Amino acid sequence: MLQRRLGHNGPLVSALGLGCMGMSEFYGATDEPEALATLDLALERGVTLLDTADAYGPHHNEELLGRALRGRRERVFLATKFGLVRSDDPNTRGVNGRPDYVRQAVDGSLRRLGVEQLDLYYQHRVDPEVPIEETVGAMAGLVQAGKVRYLGLSEASSETLRRAHRIHPIAALQSEFSLWSRDPQEHGVLATCRELGVALVAYSPLGRGFLTGALKSPDDFAADDYRRLSPRFQGENFQRNLELVERVGALAKAKGVTPGQVALAWVLAQGEDIVPIPGTRQRHYLLENLAALEVQLSASERAELDDLFTPESVAGTRYPAAWMQLVER
Repeated sequence: MLQRRLGHNGPLVSALGLGCMGMSEFYGATDEPEALATLDLALERGVTLLDTADAYGPHHNEELLGRALRGRRERVFLATKFGLVRSDDPNTRGVNGRPDYVRQAVDGSLRRLGVEQLDLYYQHRVDPEVPIEETVGAMAGLVQAGKVRYLGLSEASSETLRRAHRIHPIAALQSEFSLWSRDPQEHGVLATCRELGVALVAYSPLGRGFLTGALKSPDDFAADDYRRLSPRFQGENFQRNLELVERVGALAKAKGVTPGQVALAWVLAQGEDIVPIPGTRQRHYLLENLAALEVQLSASERAELDDLFTPESVAGTRYPAAWMQLVER
């Protein structure tokens, strides 16, 4: 398994991680035995970076990983998150970055995961009501206490990242990054990461499955699939974006690979300091994703994809309006 480093002096992790969120919810019916088998296969194939959060389930995903990792904790670099507060309304999300909440949340995650220490602990979303210095100060205390090894932020702006990094080194910034979600590049966050020596962990590098070419209609989603709430997957936006994906499919067919592998290869080609964490709960998709590590895109192919996926060409925001308010720019 190829490896990449989290930050200038950080740990080595598998060049492709595994996002575990969908094993518990959000994408229709779940299959726990298959999810556990997928985790087993990921470890067998050398995937070391596993990504979860206390909000997934909520709590179920951490408990699932806890069962899967029993007796083999040393084989993984385990990342989880705190601070995204769920409610009964699927359109509502809150955040909590208060120091007392940070200390409470980490103990819950450690218990559910069945571990004594987390390798990487992210603030899931920045709390606009709490200075980042206070939140990261509390997170730094977890490092001093031996509960956490490295710190991370998610969907934070360049300014927030700089302020946080002054309090304690930030190893990784996790943000959505893919062919059709280029915010880290467009808003200077990736440049700031590189200046500070912070890795970019790219979630949803397959555009929540859209870039694989497997989705042909909004009717492909289960009734409880949260993509039904996403503007990019609705009405005319879906059709406009589908035209882009069909162009990726044509390029992939010419190379003898899948559209999803092209999409992952593009993310991997953006820099050795970027670690994609495509999510899957099925073994055959895991194997397809891992094969993307062998796909090489030429300079002309990368340029073609860059020209195809511009901010103007992608239709719709990546989250509903209320959720977009939790994303810093």
